[in-house]
Amino acid sequence: MTFRQLKDYIGKKMRMQHIYQPVMLMTLLRRKGKATRRQIAKEILVRDESQLDYYEQVVQTMVGDVLTKRRGITNRDGHTYQLKGFEKLTRAEVTELIQLCRDKLDTYMRKWGDRIFEHRKKSAGYISGTLRYEVLKKAKFHCELCGISAKEKALEVDHILPRNKGGEDDISNLQALCYSCNSMKRDRDDTNFRGVRESYSVRAEGCPFCKMPKKRVVAEQPLAYAVRDGYPVNELHTLVIPRRHVADYFDLGRPEENACRLLLEEIKADIQKRDKSVQGFNLGWNCGEVAGQTVFHAHAHLIPRRKGDVENPRGGVRHLLPGKGEY
Repeated sequence: MTFRQLKDYIGKKMRMQHIYQPVMLMTLLRRKGKATRRQIAKEILVRDESQLDYYEQVVQTMVGDVLTKRRGITNRDGHTYQLKGFEKLTRAEVTELIQLCRDKLDTYMRKWGDRIFEHRKKSAGYISGTLRYEVLKKAKFHCELCGISAKEKALEVDHILPRNKGGEDDISNLQALCYSCNSMKRDRDDTNFRGVRESYSVRAEGCPFCKMPKKRVVAEQPLAYAVRDGYPVNELHTLVIPRRHVADYFDLGRPEENACRLLLEEIKADIQKRDKSVQGFNLGWNCGEVAGQTVFHAHAHLIPRRKGDVENPRGGVRHLLPGKGEY
């Protein structure tokens, strides 16, 4: 690349979706045209305010409290910390103390290695970058608990049912949380998870959805599966059914909801690929006998809609009660 080409790209053609392009190019330019992935990542990290915000909280609530309140080594004035007696130290003493800190740090890092920052990993154990991206994309790059954007606070990929309680790395068991919500979840969540994993295998004698013939299944997830409806409202009418025997939608756990959602998205795309005349869908869960539920094992109806399949589609599900679709 010539100077003119680079100048034209940076000045006129670069489309900014984030800070990454100019930071990478600056890093390469400062390092004589060559830099490792880690070197570039460090330069991005320096500019990541969400990460800085996290470590500001660490300073205030952890190390700052230890050195100030418990040990009396530092003073705090607002956001500023001061080392007591620093003005009495000689330059040589400062250098020696810094070296002692380095030695302590090196010894500790040799002993613990990557485990030091395990609390900042995107999950307990390895989650691939591709899977992490899919989780964040489905969350629209917002925390699924408080709603804050990834641009404002770093997002982490969290196991809904923790690994140490039997949770898996399947995308249906993963959610996007900002670091604050994830920390609060870990510290305060006292839910008793014993038996939750086992409950996923609960089946009811005589339930047609608990003993569905494998040949009818058109798509599946570990916690849910899909079949064509036996009495279809429209062609390709499909049911999405959690494997666990629960009465209705409101008894589902979050991983089961996620599994059903993934299947609904997959089936929707497949139907539209199979039949170009499908231009819309009705999606619904019947919950309770008075709502029309006949099989008391939770299941979602995905009903393809085509232009002209009814005289007047206005009102959609409002037509469940006669006369309520007209408004």
